[in-house]
Amino acid sequence: MSDDFIMSDRGLSGAERALLRSFAGAVIPPGPEHGIPGADDEAITADIVASAEGGTEEVAEALAALDALSRSSRGDGFDMVDEGARVAVATAFRDSHRALAARLVGIVAQCYYRDERVMASLGMEPRPPYPDGFELEQGDWSLLDPVRARERLYR
Repeated sequence: MSDDFIMSDRGLSGAERALLRSFAGAVIPPGPEHGIPGADDEAITADIVASAEGGTEEVAEALAALDALSRSSRGDGFDMVDEGARVAVATAFRDSHRALAARLVGIVAQCYYRDERVMASLGMEPRPPYPDGFELEQGDWSLLDPVRARERLYR
């Protein structure tokens, strides 16, 4: 592992933040036709970094694996290769490190879809769901009848 990827007491290093931002942009690129930013947008990236620092050790491990895969297949670090190569490396990373990739993608998606601009583009009011809640259509409650009819389960 490169010295650039040594954790500090403050959280992610500058190199790790840059790598995380590049990964976020590869996972969710901008949608100019809809007027929405990519996940590598500055505000979204700040949220991603803040969320990632809750699990710094695992995130650092994932970023180091991603960067090592990029260096072994492309010769450069992930944040240094072109956009097409990033997508290819990110796909290979997902295939070879499923749990680590799932952790990073989960953080990226969570932060991306809570951005006000993205929520507005989806026709959602940019606010948290609590305390006001959201209106939900009533479903078919009879679908629960088989569950209600079965014998009780005790632990």
